Amino acid sequence: MAKTSFNHSQRALELRNLLNKANHAYYILDSPFIEDAVYDRLYRELLEIEAQNPLLVTPDSPSQRLGGKPSKGFKSVKHRIPLQSLENAFNFNELEAWHSKIQKNIDQTLNMVCELKIDGNALALSYSNGILTKATTRGDGTEGEEITSNVKTIASIPLSLQLKNPPAWLEVRGEAFMPNKTFETINNERIKNDQQLFANPRNACSGTLRQLDPRIVASRNLDFFAYTIHLPNNWEPSKSDPQQPKGQIEALGWLHAAGFKINPHTKSTPTLKDVQYFCSLWESNRHSLPYATDGVVIKIENFKIQKAIGITQKAPKWAIALKYPAEEAPTQLTKLTFQIGRTGAVTPVAEFNPITLAGTLVSRATLHNAKRLSELDIHEGDTIVVRKAGEIIPEVVRIIPELRPKQAKKVYLPKYCPECNTTLVKEIDQAITKCTNIICPAILRGSLRHWVGKNAMDIDGFGSKLIDQLVEKNLITSIAEIYQLEKEQISKLDRMGNKSAEKLINAIEESKQQPWHKQLYGLGILHIGSANAKALAKTFSSAEELKQTICNNPSKISEIFGIGNEILESLQEWFASQVNQNLIKELQGLGLSLAKTKEHPESSSKKANSQIQKLDKQSLVITGSLSTLSRKELVEMIESAGGKITSSISTKTTFLIVGEKPGSKLQKAQQLGVKIISESDIINILNQ
Repeated sequence: MAKTSFNHSQRALELRNLLNKANHAYYILDSPFIEDAVYDRLYRELLEIEAQNPLLVTPDSPSQRLGGKPSKGFKSVKHRIPLQSLENAFNFNELEAWHSKIQKNIDQTLNMVCELKIDGNALALSYSNGILTKATTRGDGTEGEEITSNVKTIASIPLSLQLKNPPAWLEVRGEAFMPNKTFETINNERIKNDQQLFANPRNACSGTLRQLDPRIVASRNLDFFAYTIHLPNNWEPSKSDPQQPKGQIEALGWLHAAGFKINPHTKSTPTLKDVQYFCSLWESNRHSLPYATDGVVIKIENFKIQKAIGITQKAPKWAIALKYPAEEAPTQLTKLTFQIGRTGAVTPVAEFNPITLAGTLVSRATLHNAKRLSELDIHEGDTIVVRKAGEIIPEVVRIIPELRPKQAKKVYLPKYCPECNTTLVKEIDQAITKCTNIICPAILRGSLRHWVGKNAMDIDGFGSKLIDQLVEKNLITSIAEIYQLEKEQISKLDRMGNKSAEKLINAIEESKQQPWHKQLYGLGILHIGSANAKALAKTFSSAEELKQTICNNPSKISEIFGIGNEILESLQEWFASQVNQNLIKELQGLGLSLAKTKEHPESSSKKANSQIQKLDKQSLVITGSLSTLSRKELVEMIESAGGKITSSISTKTTFLIVGEKPGSKLQKAQQLGVKIISESDIINILNQ
């Protein structure tokens, strides 16, 4: 599908009609049919078109309504008091569970305070005898970067406290942020100067605070809300000074009296019903604020009760952040392409005008398969709504048919492979359409990328661009031929020379020593992920033993935890292929074992054996980003304790481990009643 180009006049007409209809539904009928975020994006698009084409502005345009809207570096310093992060809740059920857990151990009524969670950068401010002496970033919570000179340029941070008898020391915590208007102004200037745009106000604020020249910081008009104080217990305030606060509401009043700016939308919420109302209110109205928010922070109000509840190594138990749902945004489709993966599966991929989602600039999103393409009813030039629900891969949620260009043609799945022109085949009882040509260049490229990847043979320097060249020049036709490449062949390729070629040849040779489970995974057998490869490699000492078992005693494979009929059928189909049999023999002839070796025993270590019962025969799924461990480290710990990591939620899932910004797996787990735990919870289980 070629890139589309549509008339600005037609687009402006479509936008005016839709936005006026949306305004009528929202303000008159009290029945909105379009999300605030989507409306804002489309409204902004109309403004941009009208700014570039003033003659397109009409009296009925929604835009015509009144009221429309030098340092050498930074040193690392240790925080006097750790600057902890917050645990997250992603719905009211989790919030109720947090509240219930605390209430079990506390006899008193748990009065709470709700504060908007400002999407900015946490700062720790140190005052000595009332004078600002040090300002640091959060860093890792224990240490941060000192940015005092830059922070002193923020007008809402007092350089001296408005107290008659200030304490000898004082720690103030709060959030620095960039107002939305400032963010837009800066990005508009960067567009004019052909500079890279900031992804969002938070990133712009972070980049500003780390500028080496305080004059640049001052020019960007950052702002600050204070929300926490730490005072010495023996401080004796004067009669005119605010007294030692006993709770969060009094603490905010204290901060205000001392000269700090506090958020005006903080509210005392005695019950969970009050909390829910506050959160729902600001989820709906957050876009009316002059700054970005990404949720609500709920705290137990009384400081004595906070102390009794306590903290963990990472976060206070007496506070939690309820995050807003994942962001969605509209954009215009420019092209729809069809990618062929290593298994031959065809995946439609939408390319569109870049938009910002979850802090990153996005211009491509998957449609998964032919069925999804048909459900969406996509036409050329459609306006699509894209979501990035905390997962890495964005997806097209729906289209807005009211904005479809006239005479736009519907987009269908191709009949022939876009790479090799082979007739595509629809899998029976599946949504997958595949190219079955085993020598298709796209399938070969996918197989090569999989084989050299981190979880497989981990061949350093063997990247996608090199693979593209090798396939294009017909220098390689299978993964086995990687081990037949010569230095002279590689050195003649683009961006390669003798030194790079020699390094790559050495890396290829070293990869022959990778353990059996990595070799098995690298073969790219359908449904055999890293966890399944490890499980099979522990039971079967070689590819030959695995093959013989498949042929003679397949039930033995089904006895392995996590290996079902679908995986068994995939193994049977793969090993039945003569091409794959030849590949195994060829790899073995080139020096790869495809078997256990003494250097890399596949059996678990003594430590793992001692833990084997902890997660024995339990299935776990991870969603969101982790803060303490890398995903790879956590997966290895879980597998060594007998558990299995899978990629999708089902009724067989034991736990869903939820990190920052989780995706749609969280909602599915809640629907199926799967137990949801945090990163710290699973670490505690493993360390018991």
